[in-house]
Amino acid sequence: MTEFPLLTLIIWLPIIGGIVVLASGETSASISRWTALAFAVLTFVLSLGLWIGFDPTTAEMQFVERAAWIPSFDVDYYLGVDGISMPLIILTTFITIFVIVAGWEVITYKPSQYMAAFLIMDGVMVGVFSALDAILFYVFWEAMLIPMFIIIGVWGGPNRVYATIKFFLYTFFGSVFMLVALIYMYFQADSFSILDFHGLQLGMTAQILIFIAFLLAFAVKVPMFPVHTWLPDAHVEAPTGGSVILAAIMLKIGGYGFLRFSLPITPDASAALDWLIILLSLIAIIYIGFVALVQQDMKKLIAYSSIAHMGFVTLGFFVVFTIVQDPALSAGSVMGIEGGMVQMISHGFISGALFLCVGVLYDRVHSRDIAAYGGVVNTMPWFGAFMVFFAMANAGLPGTSGFVGEFMVILATFRADFWWAVLAATTLVLAAAFTLWMVKRVVFGEVKNDKVAALKDLDARETFNLGALAAAVLALGIWPAPLMNVMHSTVENLVVQAGSCKLPPDEREDCVLSRAEPVAALLDGTARP
Repeated sequence: MTEFPLLTLIIWLPIIGGIVVLASGETSASISRWTALAFAVLTFVLSLGLWIGFDPTTAEMQFVERAAWIPSFDVDYYLGVDGISMPLIILTTFITIFVIVAGWEVITYKPSQYMAAFLIMDGVMVGVFSALDAILFYVFWEAMLIPMFIIIGVWGGPNRVYATIKFFLYTFFGSVFMLVALIYMYFQADSFSILDFHGLQLGMTAQILIFIAFLLAFAVKVPMFPVHTWLPDAHVEAPTGGSVILAAIMLKIGGYGFLRFSLPITPDASAALDWLIILLSLIAIIYIGFVALVQQDMKKLIAYSSIAHMGFVTLGFFVVFTIVQDPALSAGSVMGIEGGMVQMISHGFISGALFLCVGVLYDRVHSRDIAAYGGVVNTMPWFGAFMVFFAMANAGLPGTSGFVGEFMVILATFRADFWWAVLAATTLVLAAAFTLWMVKRVVFGEVKNDKVAALKDLDARETFNLGALAAAVLALGIWPAPLMNVMHSTVENLVVQAGSCKLPPDEREDCVLSRAEPVAALLDGTARP
């Protein structure tokens, strides 16, 4: 173990906080709320220590902690972060604060249990991003389902039982195949260390089967077409906080899985099947964008928007395998992965803020139907300003974080294939169409009914939430360099791994990827395109 187990504190502090809040019971809702907020803020402050102490010049794992957990099965309590996982941990602890604040006055039924569920989920999701032992990763991965299952099932809408069961079955189904793949690789590596998995030489058949097993698990989480149908139902039935966590954090765990497992462990299979992921990503970007256009429920529209935007993430990750085979274009591989990462962080801010905006209206009118509103800006000018801003960011307006990631992915995709890039760019039009269509009918125009006429503008709690997220969207949109600098060395190392042939010697003649050395030389600056 390290001298100061920072990751352990960030994981277990909110879990302990959730238990404390849960144990406090419902005798004093005010004490439960303040206790939950204190634990959430303290966890976020501790997570900033990862950023402060992080060395961006190396791709090695940092803040590493390791101790025997289940020695008889070679399972360790093994934690560490790199430039990919560390920003996602900070995003998780950051968003949790707004979820706690958003439910401050709205949740009147068992508020302590509600706050406890989110605190526990905070710690578990940090565990997913920092676990370097495959079984520890799997335990945290499955543990995420429990608090979200409870949140939707207890505080959700009228069809919450259906949405909860569908959410659980979809996510659990894919996870079973991932567990089988992890156990197989343990017998190959004689270790459950994920970093040891990265060094395995696996035959093409084994790589393809492992890749498919990971795809079934991660595609559901992203979610990718056609296993996306659980997400709109879950969003519609979930309380506001549940929708925020689903969109801002849980979808990112699927993307993270591709970077931590699929690309470095099965690069040859990933290269052979990259066309499948690119095809599914383009379908998500275009087809789901049209689906979003016809939605009448604000939450459903934003949910489908999330699926389309996450299509950019998987596209950026997998165009790598087309680009990396030409060393002269390898810088585009780095741009694709970094663009996907920026898109994940940005989407966490924007989608979380949009669901909070819907929550503000729902708390007052108790309707998510677009037709129930109109002219909201006349009675809620500050709210109208925030909602229009986040809508513009969702459409990819330059100067906001929504533009940066998508622009980088499109540039990288151009290096891979011109027509893929043209198709991907259509989302800029579609996103503007369905987002502005919603804003026009909800925010602008004349006041349609008495409920809208009686609306009161944002209170201090709501202004804090939306204002902080707006600042984050602007900061990342205007100055993305700090985030990209932190992840750059890690992404370069990942590109080298993704460009390496990891087939055993007797299958080397089948290598599609055999240019790791020229790629590494280019990225080190010793070769020029």
